[in-house]
Amino acid sequence: MIEIHADGACKDNPGPGGWAAIILSTGKDGQRKVIKGREENTTNNRMELTAVIKGLEQTPVGSEVVVYSDSQYLINTMSRGWKRKKNNDLWESLGHLSSSRAVRWEWERGHAGDPLNEEVDRLAKEQAGIIKSRRGNSKVANVESGNDDLRQDKQLTHLNAQGRARMVDITEKADTQREAVAKGYVTMEPSTLHLIKEGKVAKGDVLSVARLAGVMAAKSTPHLIPLCHPLLLTDIEVELQLNQESSTVDITATVRTTGKTGVEMEALTAVSVAALTIYDMCKAADRRMRIEGIRLARKSGGKSGLIQLED
Repeated sequence: MIEIHADGACKDNPGPGGWAAIILSTGKDGQRKVIKGREENTTNNRMELTAVIKGLEQTPVGSEVVVYSDSQYLINTMSRGWKRKKNNDLWESLGHLSSSRAVRWEWERGHAGDPLNEEVDRLAKEQAGIIKSRRGNSKVANVESGNDDLRQDKQLTHLNAQGRARMVDITEKADTQREAVAKGYVTMEPSTLHLIKEGKVAKGDVLSVARLAGVMAAKSTPHLIPLCHPLLLTDIEVELQLNQESSTVDITATVRTTGKTGVEMEALTAVSVAALTIYDMCKAADRRMRIEGIRLARKSGGKSGLIQLED
């Protein structure tokens, strides 16, 4: 058995990028190999894919491989049949390599303390120029506009000097146009998906009720999440798609405002409550449903500018 722990990073997305992979043999030889690389003009998703491609290229044809990545874009596309809209050249290479090996795809949460995930994350960021190499014993460098601030000395903004929870003071921040897109999905039996499509669920029109629930949830976010600011939302869109290939209801929420703080929590809350509503309306027909993959896909506005986590 061979394990590949892979990660990719991009400084400006698009911009300079880096990838890294750790290849472990779990057999008697117990070999460990680290590979990494850099591209001058790329995207975060391309680096995620490249890391796995380069890792698989180091494994023998016919070998059993477990790929670990914190990219839901990568893992769910390979294991759950997510649509491939971009990077088709890399998907073709990845498909060719994985077809000649027995590959299992495992998503792992990033920055959750796993030492191998932390190591490939650091190596990829070093290659991309996001952080400086540890060989210079330097602190993490600031990320330029368009990406998260990764300073090691950054403090939690929801804590005051005494360590007590507080709502962040945004009085002096400028009003800007802000947008957040969140996604998620509900996995179910094909027969349950058919009931929704045909409008035969006993509790009523699942998609219409879930869409309305998502809109209401976005507006109610500050009443549910204690430290969120009450915001005047200018637009809320909740899209629900029936995906017969993966037997899922795919949820996308887009929230917009003009204000002093972002609307990520509103978009994530909309997706979460829409998914819960689908579950509630269909649970009598399907006890095996799962709510999965709720995440932020994109945000824009404010000092950080555009942060694109998925295509």
